[in-house]
Amino acid sequence: MEQRNERIIVETDRHRITGHVLLPADGYRSRLTDYLNASEREFLALTDVEVTNLQGSPRVEKRDFIALSLRHVVLAMPAEAGDTAASGM
Repeated sequence: MEQRNERIIVETDRHRITGHVLLPADGYRSRLTDYLNASEREFLALTDVEVTNLQGSPRVEKRDFIALSLRHVVLAMPAEAGDTAASGM
């Protein structure tokens, strides 16, 4: 199955997280909403990640990989190409 990396922005109550998620290139579950709503999935695996604290002073941490519990996701959306403001930079 062909796959694609999509840059997304996810927010929790305390953090804004920008990173890449691996999605099918087309067809079944190729949309971000389909991927997030899959009943067998409890975590969102992200690579090339920037984590911004939304409380207190804005601090950006970079990580190669994180696994985010979907129970903590408040908002998720595709990132605009070249959108550094969305990642807190």
